[in-house]
Amino acid sequence: MALKLTARKLILSASIVTVLGVASAALAQKKTPYWASLLAGEARMRTGPGQQFPASWLYKRKGLPLKVVEISKAFPNWRKVEDPEGVQGWMLAALLTDQRTALVIGTAGSYRAMRARPDASSQILFEVEPGVVGRLSDCSPGWCRLDVLGRMGYISTDHIFGD
Repeated sequence: MALKLTARKLILSASIVTVLGVASAALAQKKTPYWASLLAGEARMRTGPGQQFPASWLYKRKGLPLKVVEISKAFPNWRKVEDPEGVQGWMLAALLTDQRTALVIGTAGSYRAMRARPDASSQILFEVEPGVVGRLSDCSPGWCRLDVLGRMGYISTDHIFGD
């Protein structure tokens, strides 16, 4: 029984490593700039492409959209990213995913309409506050479909970071 459990753990570990390797390879093949999001619940942005460089920020928001602006040629597992505030720094590629997300932007206390169709005159399904993160799909000029905890609607690209 212990051998079966150990074998299962080895297979599971190998599967996880394979998935992370495929995800990193897929991100490495993209041309910059492109969109990514945080895979990890905690991720450090560094001042240079390596763990020997000091951390400049600690992000604690899985799914936060980031713009990848550069891939290090000397250190191919590192990406220079830009956050929603315009801050740039380096992050390990394994901390990123190509899952498209968006951050709703705007002033505190304002709400952004989530519409039934990608049209400003379409019915408002619900509203979201700035700071909300959701998964993106079906983007077209000026509009993206945003999934916020299972509720979906269309939002103007003027109101999101990550389009």
